[in-house]
Amino acid sequence: MNKPPRPLPAVTDVDIRLLRVFRTVVECGGFSAAEVELNISRAAISLHMADLERRLGMSLCRRGRAGFLLTDEGRLAYEAALRLLAGLESFRSEIATAHGRLRGELNIGITDNLVTLPQMHVTHALRGLKTQAPDARVNIRMIPPNEIERGVLDGRLHVGVVPARRALPGLARLPLYEEESRLYCGRGHPLFDRPAEAVTREAVEAADAVAPTRAPLPHPLNTTATATDREGVAFLLLTGCYVGFLPVHYARQWVERGAMRALLPDSHRHSLEFHAVTKTGAQPNLVLERFMELLERAASGPAEEP
Repeated sequence: MNKPPRPLPAVTDVDIRLLRVFRTVVECGGFSAAEVELNISRAAISLHMADLERRLGMSLCRRGRAGFLLTDEGRLAYEAALRLLAGLESFRSEIATAHGRLRGELNIGITDNLVTLPQMHVTHALRGLKTQAPDARVNIRMIPPNEIERGVLDGRLHVGVVPARRALPGLARLPLYEEESRLYCGRGHPLFDRPAEAVTREAVEAADAVAPTRAPLPHPLNTTATATDREGVAFLLLTGCYVGFLPVHYARQWVERGAMRALLPDSHRHSLEFHAVTKTGAQPNLVLERFMELLERAASGPAEEP
């Protein structure tokens, strides 16, 4: 006769703490990468994970030479943990809202390298939030746009800043920035010292180029390298071996030092709009609402210097 499954004990503060460690380990992709995020040692993380597996009565992950890998049970536990932790934060926010207090967390996901934009709308809104809600805890994560959108939809993030490439259902959008990009090469590249009139479209399109892995190129180039983010593109451009697109605000630091130059700036340029996204129909959250009010005010007002 099969024994009935052992009932799980009540969820305690210890369980919540262990689930937060588990979530961070999964999102960082392993114990080593989670050390910096959690600010504890790998040995301590291993003990926490073993304790959580013992409490849940299941194996959550495999770790070894093959790397970190979730088990099937681990994937189910991770999804359940996300729902539980998001529900706890929602409860905390609703109670704070009931008391009319600006307390709780604000979890923000941002695409990389937006901080050098001259229109620092997010910075100004965060400054205003700190002034108006000094007890609010702000957590910023720099992650790819698709992960940001998923995080907003499943409740891990309250708000994200992403390129306006597509409109996912369930997300409300606030236009924030319009970012201009141009084609660049680094010092030492064969095109770097050519007079502007001698840089031809044919020469540019024949040169080795670096392209972002998640976005199509706006102009045909001879792509022989890829990078997951803008910093990776900049690394390769600075070798003097490639051409590639970078946002003007981000490339400015190297252009001003004479380490990069724009190629065919009148034709090889494009603009990309960035939006703040929130989940439609989300539970009331005074901290998020105040931040979005400040963000909308910053985005609609005159440009300010940081």
